[in-house]
Amino acid sequence: MNKLESAGHNIYFDTRLAPLVEIIEKGKYSNVFVFADRNTAELCLPVFREMLDDFSGFDLIETDPGEENKNIDFCIGIWKTLLDFGADRKCLVINLGGGVITDMGGFVASTYKRGVDFINIPTTLLSQVDASVGGKTGIDIDNVKNMVGTFSLPQAVFIEAEFLKTVPARELLSGFAEMIKHGLIVDQEYYHQLKAADYKNITTAAIHRSVEIKNEVVTADPQEKGLRKILNFGHTIGHAVESYSLSKDKKPLTHGEAIAIGMICEAYLSHKNSTLTAEELEEIRQYISKVYPAYKIKEKSFAQLSVLMQSDKKNEHGNVLFSLLQSIGKCTYNCRVSESDIVESLEYYNLTYAK
Repeated sequence: MNKLESAGHNIYFDTRLAPLVEIIEKGKYSNVFVFADRNTAELCLPVFREMLDDFSGFDLIETDPGEENKNIDFCIGIWKTLLDFGADRKCLVINLGGGVITDMGGFVASTYKRGVDFINIPTTLLSQVDASVGGKTGIDIDNVKNMVGTFSLPQAVFIEAEFLKTVPARELLSGFAEMIKHGLIVDQEYYHQLKAADYKNITTAAIHRSVEIKNEVVTADPQEKGLRKILNFGHTIGHAVESYSLSKDKKPLTHGEAIAIGMICEAYLSHKNSTLTAEELEEIRQYISKVYPAYKIKEKSFAQLSVLMQSDKKNEHGNVLFSLLQSIGKCTYNCRVSESDIVESLEYYNLTYAK
């Protein structure tokens, strides 16, 4: 269970980075760079060094932490830093961190001198089960998520449970939302296993299953032409709520907290516009509202949320498209939903904590 084969690379589990040195040596890289934010550099870089017997044959590139820094300005700074270090097309970038780091680091690597090799070492639950797998890279523009990016595969992904010891409970809960999503869209049995689990002590087996689900979907549809769109369940509304919170709230929602909101709203849309039963909708609502904190979606924000949804990269021909549940464990995609139903779903979410 310590390796999954993906498109042209491997995803390793709890190997203590043992295959990494071989990959570096085999690649005969001119330079090796570790890209991390300041928090990861403080908390995770010592673990990284220890796993590699104090390996020091790299240069560190640090950035500020936070989704608000996942933008083109920071990318320009990183590209300039690579130039200052004399990085050529035979360099290797190791992205050590959460989803912001793997998203932005992959984008920087895939565009620097038309593309250099990179490796993802995700250190948060969210990045382990979602952002680091599948070959998507990207940055935000004007608080709209992942508006610019590439499909570019890493040389390898290393998932190490030891890094999760550095992650606060709120961030573990954020990653857990993507695991719930994986169960809802593909695997009913896995979803019910998660309902009985403690997100603060999530098992390697559960992480492996989530990565396996995502890997199977993205391998079947690497360019997101069809099936891969099911991974967007909860994200059309969730991303809009997340973007709004980033721009308006003093303490913004995490990605997972926003996706939890999106999953309740889009489960409602699944009941109205697909075949999800009322009983299944109520089960999903009860479970997610029990695990995730309440968040009031202000009615005055509905219009701005609509604008953000219109900017979603999954839309086609001016239509806001959703991935909706047909049942727990089965999902469809490219579903058109009326504006009035979207508003109803937001109102339904606001009522959910009053029940």
